[in-house]
Amino acid sequence: MTTGQRIAAKRKERELSQERLGELLGVSRQSIYKWESDASLPEIDKLVAMARLFQVNVGWLLGVEKDSSNADGETFTEAQRRLVEEILRRYQQENPFSLTQEQVEQLVEEKLHQKPSSPWERWPVPILFVLCGIIVASVFTLNGKIDRSQQQYDSLSNSIDNITYSVDSQIDSLTGRVEDILKAQNSLLADYSTQIAGSDLRANTVTFHLRAVPKTYFQGTEVMFLVESTGETVQTVESQGEVHDQTLTAEVTCPLTDSITISIVFLRDGVRETQILDQYQDLYTDSFPTAFLSCVETVFPGKQKDEPGLLQLPETTAILAHSNPYVPATNADLEQSQWESRKVGLFRNHKLVCWLEPTDQIPSSLKSLPDTPADYFVLPATQLEVEEGDQIDFAALLTDQYGRSYIAQDAPGYIVRNGALEYPEDKVLSSDPADWEF
Repeated sequence: MTTGQRIAAKRKERELSQERLGELLGVSRQSIYKWESDASLPEIDKLVAMARLFQVNVGWLLGVEKDSSNADGETFTEAQRRLVEEILRRYQQENPFSLTQEQVEQLVEEKLHQKPSSPWERWPVPILFVLCGIIVASVFTLNGKIDRSQQQYDSLSNSIDNITYSVDSQIDSLTGRVEDILKAQNSLLADYSTQIAGSDLRANTVTFHLRAVPKTYFQGTEVMFLVESTGETVQTVESQGEVHDQTLTAEVTCPLTDSITISIVFLRDGVRETQILDQYQDLYTDSFPTAFLSCVETVFPGKQKDEPGLLQLPETTAILAHSNPYVPATNADLEQSQWESRKVGLFRNHKLVCWLEPTDQIPSSLKSLPDTPADYFVLPATQLEVEEGDQIDFAALLTDQYGRSYIAQDAPGYIVRNGALEYPEDKVLSSDPADWEF
């Protein structure tokens, strides 16, 4: 049975018309007709609503589960609802209204200061002490009951939270399963794969091996792969090569960037259908060795300028740590480069003020750092002309053996505000040399 046939069968079992079922679900009769004729699939919330109405599993409606009985947790059964109601009823019966400790103390105070109407009504002192002891004992007993009531309330609250969490988790899982089913039903492909076949860092390009198996393939259908790399699109020739066992393959070379999207396009009888196969992020960055810049004994927020428009910078040491690039296992075929040159500079508003000098004199405070390859640079004490709102940064310019450049920026940098240096609230880091002036 199809999903539409299952919906129709359950509707008829409930003796509901298509119009009445539409009213219960908040949709039109035409929508019910399309669902039952398999012209379209209900939305996820409508599937869950029908499952509750028909008291069946959503998986049974979709044809992925044989058992039509209500699955635990996908919605509350009548037994679960009665259980929660019984828990609440018993809790209310076992916790009747009682005086608080403050109210008890107030009553005791009133009795102790009440004036007797006659000498015969005066209490002997020993009896008064006995009564006070009884009252104090009653207060402690009452406090114990209040504590037990609070414990019972906390236990009930935890039980309800656990039930809610369990139901929410199972509904989230069900939603994910439904989304996967809908994606599979709407997919144009039975199978596909994308893989990095190699790269050319001198040309700054990467090559992908692409494979796709259409669900249905008609003779005369034009097929092409599209690779979009930061605004530039590369596509294969339409109907390139032969199709063996309905498997389409191609190799595509595109610019190596940090954002690459791969798609497949089917064109038949003027109708164009596109499906995204994969997306690659940070490939360009991953092809570089790693680099981390850190500055010590540098400018601290709140340091005042000596004169208006001038800022006194103390001597600053910059540490540029670097190592081999980190390449994920999925990008193992991506070529790796090495740093050819490394420089560190002081920048104002991303414009170079001066380059720092390389040094072999390592501050004693840095000698205990882990044994990581690093270069050291020093900026002597200097005066810097600044204006309100200027951004002050230390950044490293690194170049690999292929002439490609990369920026490693020290965080967080500073902003000139009200005659002092402050940390910016939102620091935007940039590793693109195009954003800097040298």
